[in-house]
Amino acid sequence: MSDTPKHTGRRRWLRRGLELIIILLVFLAIKAWLQRDMVSGEAPPLQGVLLDGSPVSLSDYQGQPVLVHFWATWCGICRVEQPAIESISQDWPVLTVAMQSGNAQTLREYMQENDYTHPVLVDETGALSARFGVGAVPATFVVNADGEVRFRQRGFATGWGLRARLWAADALN
Repeated sequence: MSDTPKHTGRRRWLRRGLELIIILLVFLAIKAWLQRDMVSGEAPPLQGVLLDGSPVSLSDYQGQPVLVHFWATWCGICRVEQPAIESISQDWPVLTVAMQSGNAQTLREYMQENDYTHPVLVDETGALSARFGVGAVPATFVVNADGEVRFRQRGFATGWGLRARLWAADALN
């Protein structure tokens, strides 16, 4: 005797639900693997000179959550993300690190050409990025008011997703 349409439909939905769970688990496993080297817990020291010549340190942001974003001028995904980072910088503290993207003059020109104003540290050699376990860009960290990494992500992140993480870091502190 064959299955009735009612049982076939239910099985189809159960199968699709199971497939969705498997896809989600695979996605989360890949995400965890990609982030395995990125720092968690207390944020490492990060300091340098911004493109405008002013000194900056991650500790300058103590007492408030900050978005720490590693990017590169040669990174296509970073170029897609940059308008969101710029927008977030109008509302939240943001510190970006341009990894292996040339010297300060090259980066100043890039920022001017694209009308970006968010703070940028130059990381010509990748040494600053290595402290955070960043081997590929884009990579983003949300550091809470106590200097602890609350969220980290490698790869594309949406502006609203980053804003939600900043809000959560602020609310959970």
